[in-house]
Amino acid sequence: MIQRSLLSIILVIATTVSVDARAESAGVRVALFNGQNLAGWHITNCDVEVIDGVMLTKAGNGFVRTDHQYKDFVLEWSSRPLKAEKWDSGIYFRCELPTGQRPWPKSYQINLLQNQQGNGVGLPTAVSHGLAKAGEWNRYRLKVVGESASLEINGHAAWTTTGIASSVGYIGLQVEVPEGGQFEFKEIYVTELDARSLFNGTDLAGWEGAGADAALCWRVAEGELFCTGAKGPWLRSVDEFDDFNLRLDYKLKAGGNSGVFLRVAQNGAHRDPGEGVEIQVLDDRAERYRKLKPYQYTGSVYGIAAAQQHVGRDPGVWNALEIDCRGTRYRLTHNGVVIVDVDASDYPELANRRLNGFLGLQNHSEEVWYRNVRVGPSLLSEPVAAVEQ
Repeated sequence: MIQRSLLSIILVIATTVSVDARAESAGVRVALFNGQNLAGWHITNCDVEVIDGVMLTKAGNGFVRTDHQYKDFVLEWSSRPLKAEKWDSGIYFRCELPTGQRPWPKSYQINLLQNQQGNGVGLPTAVSHGLAKAGEWNRYRLKVVGESASLEINGHAAWTTTGIASSVGYIGLQVEVPEGGQFEFKEIYVTELDARSLFNGTDLAGWEGAGADAALCWRVAEGELFCTGAKGPWLRSVDEFDDFNLRLDYKLKAGGNSGVFLRVAQNGAHRDPGEGVEIQVLDDRAERYRKLKPYQYTGSVYGIAAAQQHVGRDPGVWNALEIDCRGTRYRLTHNGVVIVDVDASDYPELANRRLNGFLGLQNHSEEVWYRNVRVGPSLLSEPVAAVEQ
């Protein structure tokens, strides 16, 4: 995504281009595990617990996967087996969900099996030799770009390989306690190489109040962006966007209400033909909202396409929202579950809406918090791994 100000200098005209974040930044690094709870992870067919800042796989043959899917990234983690011998686990990347009776995906995996720690399962040249310390904490760094991948173990290069066929997918942990024993994981981070941050955690750089001073109602503290609900403007991005993948976390008070504006004009219009759209952000379970229309609940394309599931968390708890736009298609993922996936063939009204414009965060006279706001290229241009409904 090239900023409008830069285009104005170079081309002396206003225009908008697709996001190409890789050309502009070194990526966005976030913690996948907060050391306190399992927020951001989906757990199937196994028992996992957080103890003293460590994720422990306690029981079962199952899978623990991220809310989001990733394309080009660097993944860092530390892991340790608790069995004295014959331990086994693994880290999946760019994977789909398990199918049929399988407890785990088919590929791709970094093996954590004893004597094969760090090897790439199904990747013949991805073989590590003696870099992992038996039965101890080991630090791994996996870089995946395009069809290539490379791994470091404890700061030493292990291998580089090619032939990664899938272009996007989940990151996941293999749980294999009956045979492979319990494992501990900590310090799990991902850096998305094809994304850039839209909120630096310290100030409102990259944003502006729409028609008034943002300081009237917007604050930044402790890495969070807070709307006080006082009278004041909505927050508008400095840049304009067309096709993109937007991810953010939000938190509401009981009965809270906000929204994310997409591809809007400077005035923020988003209700009628020729305008942008709003993605609803709401405390869906509040009594005051029990009689709303289906397209007015969280994750809905407001007034057009209703969310198919309500998976919002309790007031005061962070939620993950992903908005992927490509042309007239809108794919909304809420707390790791796809709740909207529509285009103009489903809802002709979408063909009447703007395909480029500003992003915005609504001031609905309600307190709302945002963090981890980042944007990257639309994943809808690539095969997207299926999500259970």
